[in-house]
Amino acid sequence: MYIHEYQAKQILKEHGIPVPPGWVAASVEEAVEVASSLDATRWAIKAQVYSGGRGAGHFRGQDQSQGGVRIVVSFDEVKRAAGEMLGQVLITDQTGSAGRKVERIYIESGCDVQRELYLAMLVDRSSARLLLVFSAKGGQDIEKTAAEDPAAILRIPIDLLTGPDRDAIAAQIRDFDIAEPQFGQILDIIESMYRLFTSLDCSLIEINPLAITRQGEVLALDAVMTFDDNALFRRPDIRSLRDESQLPEGQLRASIHGINYVKLDGDIGYMANGAGLALATLDAIKYAGGNPANFLDVPPVVEQAVVRDAFKLLTSDPDVKSILVNIFGGGIMRCDTVADAILTALVEEPLRVPLVVRLTGVNAEVGLRRLKDSGHDIRFADSLTEVANLAVDAAHARKVDHRKSWWSRSKSLFGSHRG
Repeated sequence: MYIHEYQAKQILKEHGIPVPPGWVAASVEEAVEVASSLDATRWAIKAQVYSGGRGAGHFRGQDQSQGGVRIVVSFDEVKRAAGEMLGQVLITDQTGSAGRKVERIYIESGCDVQRELYLAMLVDRSSARLLLVFSAKGGQDIEKTAAEDPAAILRIPIDLLTGPDRDAIAAQIRDFDIAEPQFGQILDIIESMYRLFTSLDCSLIEINPLAITRQGEVLALDAVMTFDDNALFRRPDIRSLRDESQLPEGQLRASIHGINYVKLDGDIGYMANGAGLALATLDAIKYAGGNPANFLDVPPVVEQAVVRDAFKLLTSDPDVKSILVNIFGGGIMRCDTVADAILTALVEEPLRVPLVVRLTGVNAEVGLRRLKDSGHDIRFADSLTEVANLAVDAAHARKVDHRKSWWSRSKSLFGSHRG
């Protein structure tokens, strides 16, 4: 789960990590009021959206040289920047052309930056540890630095049981020519990050840049913080920070129903049960020459409503040109439950694109018969390869031999009635 920068900054501050003074505003008047309350002669005005690269982004219909992060030196400029950001759509490399609407901006005191560092902590699944990432070359070009100068990026594993080894970390970052007072502050920040990370079930904390000012302060000038979705049931205070207006409609609906859903940029909408089968289905679509419109893993459930809502995520996506359902019935997941959920969804929202279904496992014959007898134009497949090929063919109106041979087999299996 993502949160906004201003929320992450507040959490950092509460855990002893220094940040510049600042506050959030939802109107031009509030922005000027916040700026007036800060003891500063310049301010950073930052659009609050769920996206990185805000400074390099642009607002739809506005001057593309004016991004979502601006440094201003007067109250008139605060007012102008706030007016140009609030209520507008910010487009970045991460948001794509759809962009994100700016409902809030963050105003903080400007500072005299001498040096920009990079500091992050994240879950490293390959080593089953936390990973501390540090670089003396922080700022907007950190991705370029990682690609062109990987030696400039330190990756230090941290044992979850013992925590960060201060002496070992100090030995590794000492070569970056950081003055002793700031060196100690950075080590203190790393220890605070670890306590914050483990106490709040974080999945990522990124501070970029971690700035050293000319006055000798070490400050978190920007912050990205995400949390483990699977731990939110015990973190109602964290869950309450989610800004639902920043989530795409499909992702919001999926999160409400506990469905693992990620919107992608293709046109084949698909649904499978289990992460392994869902990933295999995605690969099969790509191998068949298609491009998935999403990743959708339906949890093992007995309730039709969850499967129905998952299916409606696909039917409501305007980018989808065909829908693929690939379900293996096992455990508490039954194929007839899936079939009934699909039929319920089709009553509520008629099918507008081709639908291809593969059901195997518990009650597969029952589920297939119900779909076949429904009168809806549904196509059926026996294998993963076949269901992927049929879905891609349907989306792109391809006509190939394997479809004809499959259709002959389906008639012999289900009779002459076309479903």
